[in-house]
Amino acid sequence: MVDNKLLPKLSQNLIEMLNDEEYYDVTIEVGNDPNVKIFRAHMVILNYRSPYLRRILSTNNKKNNDENLTYIKLPNVSPEFFHIVLKYIYGGILTFEKYDTSDIIKILVAANELGLQELIPYLESYLIENKKNGLEENFDLIYRTSFENDSFSELQKYCTDLISKEPNKIFSSLNFSSIPEKILITIIQNNSLQMSEIQVWEHVIKWGLAQNQELPSDPTNFSKDDFNSLKITLQHCIPFIRFFNLDSKEFSKKVLPYKKILPKELYKDLLDYFLDNDSKKSIPRIIKEKEIYSKNIDSKIITFQHAELITKWIDRLEITDKLKTSYVFKSLYRDSRDGLSGSFRFDKFYEICKNQSQTLLVIKMKNCNEIIGGYNPIEWKFNDSYGVTKDSFIFAFGGKGTKHHIISRVINETKAIYGSFFTSFGPSFGDKDLYLKKNSYNNELKVICNKNDYEKHIRNTNNSCFVEEFEVFQVVPLSKFNKN
Repeated sequence: MVDNKLLPKLSQNLIEMLNDEEYYDVTIEVGNDPNVKIFRAHMVILNYRSPYLRRILSTNNKKNNDENLTYIKLPNVSPEFFHIVLKYIYGGILTFEKYDTSDIIKILVAANELGLQELIPYLESYLIENKKNGLEENFDLIYRTSFENDSFSELQKYCTDLISKEPNKIFSSLNFSSIPEKILITIIQNNSLQMSEIQVWEHVIKWGLAQNQELPSDPTNFSKDDFNSLKITLQHCIPFIRFFNLDSKEFSKKVLPYKKILPKELYKDLLDYFLDNDSKKSIPRIIKEKEIYSKNIDSKIITFQHAELITKWIDRLEITDKLKTSYVFKSLYRDSRDGLSGSFRFDKFYEICKNQSQTLLVIKMKNCNEIIGGYNPIEWKFNDSYGVTKDSFIFAFGGKGTKHHIISRVINETKAIYGSFFTSFGPSFGDKDLYLKKNSYNNELKVICNKNDYEKHIRNTNNSCFVEEFEVFQVVPLSKFNKN
């Protein structure tokens, strides 16, 4: 029988040992000037309780003035919170009564730094169960901290759920105006966001004005320079606003006053769209992660105009034809988001896209406005063989918009698609008609475009060109998507 009633006495004795200045053999300098404090500890306890400190002690030969003492430095840890964690290391005791949410986050970071993995889920649960108001008020800190380290999975899930289910709590918080642009973009591009599009737009404008406090609150009083300042501030946010989900009145009353901050091509398309749909009603977001209508494509490369033309190509329509089928673009892969950073391999791409059909590959070329890509209606099979189809095609867009484009359909159906089983090679349409490959000598991704199995050459040169970004979408008819 195990009697846990004896453990408190053991814990008390170990904490007394921590406070005893007679038998220590390690001194730890914690913090940076001017906030530095020296702690005394015992090597045998640190060695068995903290993997991080064990590594330091095993490689650290520094001694202080007393040659019997080992001396180590922890400049990245706050002395106040190191004391709390050290008390836990010795006695297994934590008390949070006098600490607020931001303090507990710092304790969590210190625990992770010292390799106390058993403490992390405990602290995460305590925060989520007992400090909900504090988490919402300090969302910026919580979000940044949780996603800077993969160890904080529960806090990451909490942030993701809060963004999706209760975005108003974030938008209405006192700290909303000070959240970084990156976090704002994460919020507004969330496809499960339970908020109307006009509310998203209004909050984005509010955030932009807060970054430019010298601007008038009423856009009718803006100067040309005022519009330019707000345009620069919101240039990375605007692509994620789904203007086509607004109704005509919302567009007229809330968006038109800020028309000068919109890209010219987008404004023209919006104006044409709403003039032709002057009784248009608002549309809610699709409440499924990473899935969107073609008019609101979640892409760093193509706009809804590109998506609309590509769907016409899929249906073999002319440019002037009206769409007969509505499509959903489901984001499968984005290299900057899902790829293996610094790698010469396509492991993650293969893992995500294997056996996926009806996929669209789009590529943004480096140092130019050129976009190229290809549509593959059949499953990707990375087995070093060709896939057969008569419906695949490759394409290119030159400059901004869709005016200058080339579409090239497959002419050799037996060599339409190729998937190598070597993860150092990317996907290929035909025999390198459109082909991705990692450069082994400069760590960059390049694209090769020859003319072999497709009807046209989509680039003016056979020379390879480097890639800035590439994405893969699954293009699904809306009717089929709804059944799923």
